[in-house]
Amino acid sequence: MDVSTTKVRGYWIDPATGLMWAAKDNGKDVRWKKAVKYCRDLKLAGHSDWRLASIGELASIYDPKAEAAGLAGPHDDEPMTWHVKGSLFLSGNEWSSSERLDDRGRPSGYAWYYDFNEGRPDNDPTGFPYPYSLMRALCVRSAH
Repeated sequence: MDVSTTKVRGYWIDPATGLMWAAKDNGKDVRWKKAVKYCRDLKLAGHSDWRLASIGELASIYDPKAEAAGLAGPHDDEPMTWHVKGSLFLSGNEWSSSERLDDRGRPSGYAWYYDFNEGRPDNDPTGFPYPYSLMRALCVRSAH
């Protein structure tokens, strides 16, 4: 499927996993809980069972050779190339549904996110309150 088809249809189905991905993220800064809600409330392509992707699912669509046009920058208006399959339109780092665990194996209140520029997951809380600048919600669902 080419770039224009993904954008027109509003989604892309990964042939390797069968997962259906929204063609673009939510497009603006979002805290983790709001990202979860955004995907849960999304209605796209006749489906309402969208969810925030796990860190493993996000990693599965990283491709260092892919060059998908997107945006980034402090005002979300600077052209950026992201290394993501399916020509998905990204505008920042993507939250995952995977929570970081503390030393006792309990949720720590932080979540993993994926950097499609660097090609790596991260969960580093770099400030308080937990920063969400350039953090986005990319939604996925099972295509079956």
